[in-house]
Parts: sequence; structure tokens; C-alpha cells
Amino acid sequence: MSVLDKLKQMLKGHEDQAGKGIDKAGDYVDERTQGKYRSQVDTAQDKLRDQLGDQGRDRPQPPQ
Repeated sequence: MSVLDKLKQMLKGHEDQAGKGIDKAGDYVDERTQGKYRSQVDTAQDKLRDQLGDQGRDRPQPPQ
């Protein structure tokens, strides 16, 4: 089992929190690099969300 598979299993059901962590990490990198690598950081964030199954984060949640 790969590391990515283990991460996916651990994060199952916590996609919102994982997405917030990805956003926070990207903001931290942008801050530390003074936005020099903003486009690369944004691309990395998008790819991480895709890999972790956090697609469509901005879509409204269905009523429970």
C-alpha cells in the first residue's frame, strides 16, 4: 500500500479539514516566499486536492 493510499484512508470523511490544511499550508508558503511562487503553489494545491479526493470543495453541501 502506497503512502498516498494510506493518507486517503486516514482522511476519509475529513475532506473539508484536509482542504483547509492544504489552503493553510499554501498560504504559509506564499507568505514565506512573499508570493514569488504563488502560481506553482496554487497548482500544487489543486493537484493535492485532486489526489485526496477533495474535488468540488466550493460546491454547496447537500442537506442532511
